[in-house]
Amino acid sequence: MTDPFVHLRVASGYSLQYGASHPSVLVEAAAGHDMDTLALTDRDGLYGAVRFAKACMASGVAPVVGADLAVEGAGRAVVLAESRRGWGSLCRLVTATHARGERGAPVTTRSLVGEHRDDVVVVLGPDSDLGSALVARDERRAEAALRGWLEVVEAHQLVIGVTDHHLAGAGVGSARLAGRMLAFADAHGVAGVLTNAVRMARKSDAPVADVLDAARRLVPLDVRNVDRRNAEGYLKSGKEMLATVEEVTLLAGRRDPARLVADTRHLALRCRLDPVADLGIGEIHLPEFPGGIAELRARCEAGLGARYAAPAASTVDRLDDELAVIEQMGFAAYFLTVAQVVDSVREMGIRVAARGSGAGSLVNYCLGISGVDPIAYDLIMERFLSPLRRALPDIDIDVESARRLEVYDRVFADFGADRVAAVAMLDTYRVRHAIRDVGAAMSLPPGDIDQIAKSFPHIRARDVRHALRELPELRRANLGDEQLRVLFELVEGLDGLPRHVALHPCGVILSDATLGERTPVESSFGGYAMSQFDKDDVEDLGLLKLDILGIRMQSSMAHALDEVERISGEHIDIDALAPYDDPDVYGMISRAETIGCFQIESPGQRELVGKFSPSEFNDLVIDISLFRPGPVKSDMVVPFLRARNGWSEATYLHPDLVPALAETRGVIVFHEQVIKVVAVMTGCSLAYGDEARRALGSPEGQEDVRHWFYPAARAQGYAEALIDDVWAILVSFASFGFCKAHAAAFALPTYQSAWLKWHHPAAFVSGLLTHDPGMYPKRLILAEARRMGVPVLPLDVNASGEVYRVEAAEGDGTLGVRLALTDVKNISAAEVERIVAGQPYAGLVDFWQRARPGSDVAEHLVLAGAFDALYGIGSVRGPGARGRVTRRDLLLTLADLERLDRVDARAHGRARGLGSGGATGHQAVQLALDFTEPATCDVVVSGLPEMTAEERMAAELAVLGMDATRHVMEDHREFVEAIGVTHADEQVKRRSGSRLLVAGVKVATQTPPVKSGKRVVFLTLDDGTGPVDLTFFEDAQGPFATTVFNSWLLVGVGELRRTGARGVSLRALGAWDLLHLEALWRSTLEATGDPRAAVAAVHELVDADLAARAAAVAEGERARADWNARAQDRPYADGDGGSQGERARRRADTEHAGAAGGMGQRRVLIHPSGFVQSPYTDVAPAGESPRSVPRKFADPGRKLWHSSPGSSGR
Repeated sequence: MTDPFVHLRVASGYSLQYGASHPSVLVEAAAGHDMDTLALTDRDGLYGAVRFAKACMASGVAPVVGADLAVEGAGRAVVLAESRRGWGSLCRLVTATHARGERGAPVTTRSLVGEHRDDVVVVLGPDSDLGSALVARDERRAEAALRGWLEVVEAHQLVIGVTDHHLAGAGVGSARLAGRMLAFADAHGVAGVLTNAVRMARKSDAPVADVLDAARRLVPLDVRNVDRRNAEGYLKSGKEMLATVEEVTLLAGRRDPARLVADTRHLALRCRLDPVADLGIGEIHLPEFPGGIAELRARCEAGLGARYAAPAASTVDRLDDELAVIEQMGFAAYFLTVAQVVDSVREMGIRVAARGSGAGSLVNYCLGISGVDPIAYDLIMERFLSPLRRALPDIDIDVESARRLEVYDRVFADFGADRVAAVAMLDTYRVRHAIRDVGAAMSLPPGDIDQIAKSFPHIRARDVRHALRELPELRRANLGDEQLRVLFELVEGLDGLPRHVALHPCGVILSDATLGERTPVESSFGGYAMSQFDKDDVEDLGLLKLDILGIRMQSSMAHALDEVERISGEHIDIDALAPYDDPDVYGMISRAETIGCFQIESPGQRELVGKFSPSEFNDLVIDISLFRPGPVKSDMVVPFLRARNGWSEATYLHPDLVPALAETRGVIVFHEQVIKVVAVMTGCSLAYGDEARRALGSPEGQEDVRHWFYPAARAQGYAEALIDDVWAILVSFASFGFCKAHAAAFALPTYQSAWLKWHHPAAFVSGLLTHDPGMYPKRLILAEARRMGVPVLPLDVNASGEVYRVEAAEGDGTLGVRLALTDVKNISAAEVERIVAGQPYAGLVDFWQRARPGSDVAEHLVLAGAFDALYGIGSVRGPGARGRVTRRDLLLTLADLERLDRVDARAHGRARGLGSGGATGHQAVQLALDFTEPATCDVVVSGLPEMTAEERMAAELAVLGMDATRHVMEDHREFVEAIGVTHADEQVKRRSGSRLLVAGVKVATQTPPVKSGKRVVFLTLDDGTGPVDLTFFEDAQGPFATTVFNSWLLVGVGELRRTGARGVSLRALGAWDLLHLEALWRSTLEATGDPRAAVAAVHELVDADLAARAAAVAEGERARADWNARAQDRPYADGDGGSQGERARRRADTEHAGAAGGMGQRRVLIHPSGFVQSPYTDVAPAGESPRSVPRKFADPGRKLWHSSPGSSGR
């Protein structure tokens, strides 16, 4: 029997840091109570409305949607939509509320509600002005509040909502106030309804709600700082609400409790919304674009003539077919809109390129949206757009990241503010944010909490205790304290709850003039109109979402091209490099010299291109497709490479399949190949083949396709055994392949970046360093520049600018790269601008007076050597050598200047930098002078010694985050040579299976998904001759994971694996802190005087650790086998049930089972397609999480290595 009660005031997690449950969880709870209707009334917006409506559709629950808004001078009020028109009113009301209030604290007014009152209902609860008056027993004020509301809405649009949380007294949440409010409603002829002010699905979620209150208010947990006084504000069943109904009815003086439930239900039925008819889910809304299909056809035909001098008849037919599909779908305005955006971007002189499956469309190629010829590379339209798929196609465009906001501004200007909005991004709690917020709420020491948070990889908060058991680096971190147990339990409760709303990095909505009636809009931090819905929501609503991605590589290439033109006067058009056949470029790629090149610089890609040896553009397309989680998981890589390198024959199940599979030697790599195979075997269209491919992504879909595929293939005359074989391949590969059109779109900037690296290395490096596009830190790019013979020119106050510039080095005139001022620690954009504007400077005093830098910035510039050229400071010298100025003299002079400024400021009654834009009262005593001798007159020579080489290195790392003048490993060269390290450039000469000792500076850690579903850590070191890549499988992570993630200078041991002419990789056996081993070597050498004994001491320690690791692995395997053998004796398989003692025993067993040999009881995530993945693999590109540097070298916070989201830290 359906539960008649309806909750009309419900806050989900989308009431940011207030609601403690996801909308889907609330709907699930309502469905579990047999409720047929549920409301969602999130605070301050409609962020969760679409997800709530979809969850309701899936559960058969009717949605009621509203917003809980703060009202100026009137507490809070809930506004419910009654219809589609009411939904539009609600959207516009929320937009207007955010437009008038402070960002993050929107406040509406009664009059504003009145202006948007069409088909809405206002519910006044105990936290309204009316409720507050009745709390104070002020009937007159309550009546005045009621009159105020009745002046802006009709009587039938006003409802009083009462809440009883069974609190003592007569305040908010008490039965007495609820009864008084209901009686007031009866006395004044206003409908009264019962709400429970729900903010959590379960009573047990109450502590999570408390943490959210504390986090929202930035205060510690305390009864004074939390909203709830008991745990009654959860989604109760109608049966549980019955006692409340009776109590409130009695106190209100009513005789019939059923009336209150009936009135509540009546309002719910009145405000029920249809997710499709009222909210518009599944509809499609495009901008109004004049001309329609005729305009599109004319532009395409013009583009066809420009792209193909004499297009073949088949190409013309292909264009006609695509245009026919677009006309049938009604999507002409979509393509014209995207084309206009691309044209506008090019008109602004900004680089732009398409990505995604849209590269397979000839229409996109003719319109100039895509730069990849779909005819030349056998790309098909059906993967992108099909008449059988009623959904908007998806075209993404890449622009220069440095100018992305300029593109946003142009789009808003071209289409109008009422038709454009950016897409929102709801940042949700993951483990690190959750630990910090819970720790702050629990008043734990901030430093300790920060260290605990950084020790975890970027994983789901719900996985925190699993990670403690499973990850060896966390098991060694001693995080088992009882207080921390409470912390981690609360952290799990925050999992996935939204923290705040921000501007999506690339999504823009382009719609018609009714956009404001379908999505509420607020202002982003940067001032852009932003929908309150995220990318998934806007797609569900049928809004055209154009992803304008800011790609740093595009900015890097644009900078490189500008530098080439500035230096040589040569204008290069890298968009006209077709047919992309430069053998030198492919030679460089085949040698795996791809650091800095788009898409092919990661450790795995460098190994793959070394095996693959690409020689043409289509090879790059295949390479990019192979290096994706799907192809890796489905074991496409090895069969392809074996056939490619001639180690095995390419095999085809049937001659009819050769055209579809020839380019990949009989191995299915692309989605398009699946589509073609299905079409060949069944005789269906490519459009239907794509529908079958999409269905193969789930077990249910596979069964449906199987029932169709077999009869269709038999009808085509194929043998049963062949059908079985083809079906097995389709099931294995269909959901794991990669879109060829997408790969082709990626391959274009891949080739362009490689071409620039080979032909214009200095300009290319300057672009990389200016815009930092890759997965590696800048210091590795500098090392790569040195490897390529590009001089690195030091920081110089008279030559460095705001970007990295190409300059001719002194002597032979080789083009080098000058370091930029922007990488100096703590320097501001204004300081950079002043420094550049004042160049050149005659000396330190001149610089101080005219550039007006902060004292810390001036000190950093001195330490980094920015004045060395000005004062002739060269190599390291002894104390006061020949009376020359040293950096220490400059620091002393700087201290004097700062002191004089303080004296001057006191004399003038003001501090430096205030009142006059930072002027000190001094006039510039020197202007730019024509000087040829080093400046010395303004600096007194103190006789102090010059900084040592080690001090200079430490200063560079601290100030710049880079070892600019020489490689870090130079200081350790004697040690690494003594212990017999194999350098990166020597590995290709070693035999497969060799055990090698390697050493270097850490530049990156990654944990990508792999075929086994296990956690694998990729460690990249830089030893000065190139990158060294070590792969740590689970059996090697136990004793060494902490070192891998937390040390900067490392020594590693690994077994060499040779795959192909240039493909090399190291299976890691162990890793050690280089400084620790070097200290052992030096102490032994000093004690014995015997170099061989010192080396032997190092090797003994390494061998002992490796032996201990092997023993631990064996013990771990035995313990794991014992654990599995005793599985039937454990009553609670999930590890959460039973007594405290039983839980402790199981935890100990789990920890023992994963003892130092590697991972603990390992879990995997299994996707519907069968994709198996470790919970600790990367879910985003590397490079988003900088790590601090050892104090020996730099202050914490300088980004010297990149760590991927799946990597742990300090």
